[in-house]
Amino acid sequence: MYHPTSRVLTVLELIQSRPSITGPELAERLEMDVRTVRRYITHLQDVGIPVEANIGRYGGYRLRPGFKLPPLIFTEEEATAIMLGLLASTWLEIGQSAVAIEGALAKVSRVLPLRARERLEAVTSHLVLFPHNQQARPDASLLIDLSGAIHASQRIEIDYRSLHNEVTHRKVEPYGITGWKGHWYLGGYCCLRQDYRSFRLDRIQQVQILSETFEKAENFDFEAYVKEQYNTAGMHMEVEFQGELSAVQQKIPTLYGTLTETPTGVLLQEQYDDVESMARYLMSLNLPFVIHHPPELREALLRLGERMVQLATAQ
Repeated sequence: MYHPTSRVLTVLELIQSRPSITGPELAERLEMDVRTVRRYITHLQDVGIPVEANIGRYGGYRLRPGFKLPPLIFTEEEATAIMLGLLASTWLEIGQSAVAIEGALAKVSRVLPLRARERLEAVTSHLVLFPHNQQARPDASLLIDLSGAIHASQRIEIDYRSLHNEVTHRKVEPYGITGWKGHWYLGGYCCLRQDYRSFRLDRIQQVQILSETFEKAENFDFEAYVKEQYNTAGMHMEVEFQGELSAVQQKIPTLYGTLTETPTGVLLQEQYDDVESMARYLMSLNLPFVIHHPPELREALLRLGERMVQLATAQ
């Protein structure tokens, strides 16, 4: 037997889980008549929960769009996914507040069953994720603003600093945002260049969301554009590490390039457009290596080494 209160809560849960559900469907799920369903709906409305009823052939009950109803109830698997997502936020390199992340983790953890909580505490105690490049982190607010402009098809104006430190003012029709090898990129149509372009978020110095809108080109595939551009962009790099393949694979994710075993070590091959960033990355691996190509990467390493010597010998 259902307790009346639990039935009311079950009605609410079913309404939340679907865009719309009819009275007969609710009655069948809860083994009651439609008149009783209407009475429970009235109970929910009396306590301030905005359940709306649509009359007609395709009518039914739904929560008013935009209404937020706490508390949320998660299964163990759903809570695990949320916790792991929060833990991985530093890996995503988004400039989100550490206080906000820790607060969300604590709230989710408090409502978990003991066994699930112990399992996730074991993960949080032993999982350490370092971001690729601290300086490349975009602000969470920037991601939200740009995503809103993309969704609403609104043009934006940006001041953009190029790889060679040249700043240009551009009007852009934004199509999407992607993460690639430690950086975040905005892709869209550049009105200045009259062509599709991508822009690193950490090089966007100013952004203004405009009221004017645009029509997105139906034949432009943003995902395909990103894959093509970043699989072919940049200079070809070949770096050979002196070590076993298994040891190098543990240090270097597959997104950084192709690893091939050689008679003298392991060869890393990839296209890369930022030699300064790659030089810093190679130094952080703590693996002996030889640069076969390009010479620009070798020069970037020399500049980095000179800088380290200056810092180490400064009085």
